[in-house]
Amino acid sequence: MSVRSPRIEFAVGAFLLLALASLLVLAIASTNGKFGFGRDSYEVTAKFTSIGALRPNAPVKIGGVNVGQVADISLDPKSYASVVTLAIDKRYNKLSADTSAGIFTSGLLGESYIGLTPGGDPDDLKPGDEIYLTQPAIDLIQLVGKYMFSGGGAQGGGNAGGDAAKPAANDVPDYLKGEQTAPSSESKP
Repeated sequence: MSVRSPRIEFAVGAFLLLALASLLVLAIASTNGKFGFGRDSYEVTAKFTSIGALRPNAPVKIGGVNVGQVADISLDPKSYASVVTLAIDKRYNKLSADTSAGIFTSGLLGESYIGLTPGGDPDDLKPGDEIYLTQPAIDLIQLVGKYMFSGGGAQGGGNAGGDAAKPAANDVPDYLKGEQTAPSSESKP
Protein backbone atom coordinates (compact mmCIF):
# COMPACT_ATOMS: atom_id res chain seq x y z
CA MET A 1 0.00 0.00 0.00
CA SER A 2 1.26 3.45 -0.85
CA VAL A 3 1.16 6.37 1.49
CA ARG A 4 -0.42 9.54 0.09
CA SER A 5 1.41 12.78 0.35
CA PRO A 6 -0.27 15.55 2.45
CA ARG A 7 0.33 17.96 -0.42
CA ILE A 8 -1.81 15.94 -2.80
CA GLU A 9 -4.62 15.65 -0.26
CA PHE A 10 -4.50 19.39 0.34
CA ALA A 11 -4.58 20.11 -3.42
CA VAL A 12 -7.57 17.80 -3.95
CA GLY A 13 -9.43 19.38 -1.01
CA ALA A 14 -8.71 22.92 -2.25
CA PHE A 15 -9.90 21.95 -5.74
CA LEU A 16 -13.17 20.57 -4.34
CA LEU A 17 -13.77 23.70 -2.24
CA LEU A 18 -13.12 25.87 -5.31
CA ALA A 19 -15.59 23.78 -7.36
CA LEU A 20 -18.27 24.06 -4.67
CA ALA A 21 -17.72 27.83 -4.38
CA SER A 22 -18.07 28.26 -8.16
CA LEU A 23 -21.34 26.26 -8.11
CA LEU A 24 -22.67 28.51 -5.35
CA VAL A 25 -21.78 31.63 -7.37
CA LEU A 26 -23.49 30.14 -10.43
CA ALA A 27 -26.62 29.35 -8.40
CA ILE A 28 -26.79 32.90 -7.03
CA ALA A 29 -26.24 34.42 -10.48
CA SER A 30 -28.95 32.28 -12.09
CA THR A 31 -31.57 33.41 -9.55
CA ASN A 32 -30.63 37.09 -9.79
CA GLY A 33 -29.75 37.06 -6.11
CA LYS A 34 -33.25 35.94 -5.07
CA PHE A 35 -33.67 32.72 -3.14
CA GLY A 36 -37.45 32.42 -3.21
CA PHE A 37 -38.01 34.85 -0.37
CA GLY A 38 -36.56 37.81 -2.32
CA ARG A 39 -37.53 41.43 -1.81
CA ASP A 40 -40.93 42.77 -0.91
CA SER A 41 -43.12 43.44 -3.90
CA TYR A 42 -46.67 44.44 -4.72
CA GLU A 43 -48.81 43.06 -7.52
CA VAL A 44 -50.65 44.88 -10.29
CA THR A 45 -52.37 43.38 -13.33
CA ALA A 46 -52.50 44.27 -17.01
CA LYS A 47 -54.68 42.79 -19.79
CA PHE A 48 -53.20 42.14 -23.22
CA THR A 49 -54.80 40.87 -26.43
CA SER A 50 -51.61 38.99 -27.28
CA ILE A 51 -48.62 38.15 -25.10
CA GLY A 52 -46.43 36.44 -27.68
CA ALA A 53 -43.61 34.49 -26.01
CA LEU A 54 -43.96 36.16 -22.60
CA ARG A 55 -43.41 33.72 -19.74
CA PRO A 56 -43.72 33.83 -15.94
CA ASN A 57 -40.61 35.28 -14.24
CA ALA A 58 -39.91 37.47 -17.29
CA PRO A 59 -38.45 40.83 -16.26
CA VAL A 60 -40.47 44.01 -15.84
CA LYS A 61 -38.43 47.07 -16.82
CA ILE A 62 -38.63 50.83 -16.75
CA GLY A 63 -36.10 52.47 -19.05
CA GLY A 64 -34.13 49.21 -19.25
CA VAL A 65 -33.85 48.81 -15.46
CA ASN A 66 -35.40 45.72 -13.86
CA VAL A 67 -38.14 46.77 -11.41
CA GLY A 68 -39.95 43.46 -11.02
CA GLN A 69 -41.04 40.30 -12.76
CA VAL A 70 -44.07 38.61 -14.25
CA ALA A 71 -45.70 36.70 -11.39
CA ASP A 72 -48.54 34.98 -13.25
CA ILE A 73 -50.26 34.74 -16.63
CA SER A 74 -53.91 33.72 -16.90
CA LEU A 75 -56.88 34.09 -19.25
CA ASP A 76 -59.91 36.28 -18.55
CA PRO A 77 -62.90 33.95 -19.14
CA LYS A 78 -65.19 36.79 -20.27
CA SER A 79 -63.02 38.76 -22.70
CA TYR A 80 -60.46 36.02 -23.48
CA ALA A 81 -57.70 38.54 -22.91
CA SER A 82 -54.44 37.50 -21.29
CA VAL A 83 -54.21 38.77 -17.72
CA VAL A 84 -50.60 39.31 -16.67
CA THR A 85 -49.86 39.79 -12.98
CA LEU A 86 -46.73 41.88 -12.35
CA ALA A 87 -44.77 41.73 -9.10
CA ILE A 88 -43.20 45.20 -8.78
CA ASP A 89 -40.45 45.82 -6.23
CA LYS A 90 -41.71 47.94 -3.29
CA ARG A 91 -38.91 50.44 -3.96
CA TYR A 92 -40.92 51.53 -7.01
CA ASN A 93 -44.25 52.09 -5.27
CA LYS A 94 -44.69 55.61 -6.66
CA LEU A 95 -45.67 54.57 -10.20
CA SER A 96 -48.42 56.83 -11.46
CA ALA A 97 -51.92 55.43 -12.02
CA ASP A 98 -51.71 56.13 -15.77
CA THR A 99 -48.59 54.00 -16.26
CA SER A 100 -48.63 52.11 -19.56
CA ALA A 101 -47.31 48.59 -20.17
CA GLY A 102 -46.07 47.01 -23.37
CA ILE A 103 -44.59 43.63 -24.28
CA PHE A 104 -41.22 43.97 -25.96
CA THR A 105 -38.40 41.69 -27.07
CA SER A 106 -34.71 42.08 -26.23
CA GLY A 107 -33.07 42.09 -29.64
CA LEU A 108 -34.38 40.27 -32.68
CA LEU A 109 -34.91 36.85 -31.10
CA GLY A 110 -34.32 37.63 -27.42
CA GLU A 111 -36.48 37.16 -24.38
CA SER A 112 -39.79 38.95 -23.98
CA TYR A 113 -40.25 41.42 -21.16
CA ILE A 114 -42.80 43.95 -19.91
CA GLY A 115 -41.79 47.56 -20.40
CA LEU A 116 -43.51 50.12 -18.18
CA THR A 117 -43.78 53.81 -19.05
CA PRO A 118 -44.85 55.97 -16.10
CA GLY A 119 -47.39 58.68 -16.83
CA GLY A 120 -48.07 62.00 -15.15
CA ASP A 121 -51.08 61.20 -12.95
CA PRO A 122 -50.60 62.43 -9.37
CA ASP A 123 -52.27 59.26 -8.02
CA ASP A 124 -50.13 56.15 -7.59
CA LEU A 125 -50.77 52.53 -8.54
CA LYS A 126 -51.88 50.59 -5.50
CA PRO A 127 -51.49 46.84 -4.92
CA GLY A 128 -54.16 45.00 -6.91
CA ASP A 129 -54.73 47.87 -9.39
CA GLU A 130 -54.93 47.29 -13.13
CA ILE A 131 -52.79 48.98 -15.76
CA TYR A 132 -55.29 49.94 -18.45
CA LEU A 133 -52.95 51.34 -21.11
CA THR A 134 -51.37 48.26 -22.68
CA GLN A 135 -49.62 47.41 -25.94
CA PRO A 136 -49.68 43.75 -27.05
CA ALA A 137 -46.66 41.81 -28.27
CA ILE A 138 -45.73 42.21 -31.91
CA ASP A 139 -45.35 38.89 -33.70
CA LEU A 140 -42.37 39.43 -35.98
CA ILE A 141 -42.90 36.19 -37.91
CA GLN A 142 -46.51 37.14 -38.64
CA LEU A 143 -45.47 40.61 -39.83
CA VAL A 144 -42.83 39.18 -42.16
CA GLY A 145 -45.33 36.65 -43.49
CA LYS A 146 -47.91 39.34 -44.22
CA TYR A 147 -45.32 41.42 -46.03
CA MET A 148 -43.98 38.49 -48.06
CA PHE A 149 -47.35 37.09 -49.11
CA SER A 150 -48.91 40.46 -49.86
CA GLY A 151 -46.31 41.11 -52.54
CA GLY A 152 -44.51 43.76 -50.54
CA GLY A 153 -47.14 46.38 -51.32
CA ALA A 154 -46.57 46.51 -55.10
CA GLN A 155 -48.65 44.88 -57.83
CA GLY A 156 -46.93 43.15 -60.63
CA GLY A 157 -43.19 42.98 -61.09
CA GLY A 158 -40.57 45.22 -62.54
CA ASN A 159 -42.10 48.51 -61.39
CA ALA A 160 -39.19 49.45 -59.13
CA GLY A 161 -39.62 53.21 -58.99
CA GLY A 162 -42.96 53.65 -60.70
CA ASP A 163 -46.41 54.66 -59.58
CA ALA A 164 -47.89 53.44 -56.31
CA ALA A 165 -49.77 50.16 -56.51
CA LYS A 166 -53.48 50.51 -57.17
CA PRO A 167 -56.05 47.86 -56.29
CA ALA A 168 -57.70 46.04 -59.11
CA ALA A 169 -61.06 47.76 -59.60
CA ASN A 170 -62.91 44.51 -60.33
CA ASP A 171 -61.91 42.83 -57.05
CA VAL A 172 -62.96 45.56 -54.60
CA PRO A 173 -66.63 45.79 -53.56
CA ASP A 174 -68.27 49.15 -54.25
CA TYR A 175 -68.93 49.91 -50.58
CA LEU A 176 -65.16 49.63 -49.88
CA LYS A 177 -64.38 52.04 -52.71
CA GLY A 178 -66.49 54.71 -51.00
CA GLU A 179 -68.97 54.94 -53.87
CA GLN A 180 -71.97 53.64 -51.94
CA THR A 181 -72.89 52.70 -48.42
CA ALA A 182 -72.28 49.25 -47.01
CA PRO A 183 -74.99 46.70 -47.71
CA SER A 184 -77.36 46.14 -44.83
CA SER A 185 -79.61 43.24 -43.96
CA GLU A 186 -82.67 45.48 -44.44
CA SER A 187 -81.99 46.10 -48.12
CA LYS A 188 -82.12 42.40 -49.02
CA PRO A 189 -85.46 41.06 -50.40
